[in-house]
Amino acid sequence: MTPGIRFSIIITSYNQREFIKEAVDSALSLGYKPAEIIVVDDGSSDGSQDLLRQHGDAIRLVCLEKNQGASAALNRGALLATGDYLVFLDGDDAFLPWCLDVYARIAEAKQPKLILGFMRWFEGPLPAILPEEVPHEIRMVGYGDFLQKDRSYEKSSSALVVDRQVFQSVQGWPTATWPLNDLHFLLRLCVCGQAVQVLTPFTTLRRSHAYNSVKSIPPFLLSLHALIERERSGEFPGGKQRRFERHALMGGSILHWAMKAVKVGLYGGALKLLARGWPMVCEAAMHRCGSVLKGRQSCETIKM
Repeated sequence: MTPGIRFSIIITSYNQREFIKEAVDSALSLGYKPAEIIVVDDGSSDGSQDLLRQHGDAIRLVCLEKNQGASAALNRGALLATGDYLVFLDGDDAFLPWCLDVYARIAEAKQPKLILGFMRWFEGPLPAILPEEVPHEIRMVGYGDFLQKDRSYEKSSSALVVDRQVFQSVQGWPTATWPLNDLHFLLRLCVCGQAVQVLTPFTTLRRSHAYNSVKSIPPFLLSLHALIERERSGEFPGGKQRRFERHALMGGSILHWAMKAVKVGLYGGALKLLARGWPMVCEAAMHRCGSVLKGRQSCETIKM
């Protein structure tokens, strides 16, 4: 494996004292050592900063005086990074021990601009890693760019690895959108170059708890309206030639959150979103049918 591949890990946290130590410890315990671990505390008031200071020089700690939001914290960490690739992690999630080994193998083989990790949800204490779970190979699929992706992918900052120069070229994480800043970010990155999606093994553990943002539906509906407006204004790259693929990407999220709104009784919000975004939902269905008919991009396997 090429020793010159350098990863900068950026962990962000806001009032996550209950979880942040496990997140940082998971980064410190990785088999493939990162070039640096940058932890940005986004103005916590729950004692998180004192807990983080106990890690000493093992991490580079940035404590913001005021809460600025997740995207601003991610950008602050990225500004300090020196690695070839930026690896992001939310403060309530954790890396699996082989995470960077997987990303390094992929980076060595493909030199992608974007790596899409694979998350495993859990609830309660961090799950123990059984010997039979340690991976011996990586299954992945490469695309010319993110818009060519033909498999489902759960969007999250904890499952994204981005070439640092590409990150800088798109001006980082969008601070105007929350939640769904991850979808907005991927729309910025959608034609940046080769993307590789990890199919196995899992690379990140994503924690389910009472304060997950996904458990509050109305903010997601508002963010989707804002993203539809940005698409209509021509903000995202790819031009008219890639409009169908962008719409298919957005349409999947529109349908997902409209269905979630219906399940919790937000019928008006769901209908309003679908009324505005139904062409994109149709394009998402057409895109999926097209992928089935012509066949998905073939998988590749790399030994670890």
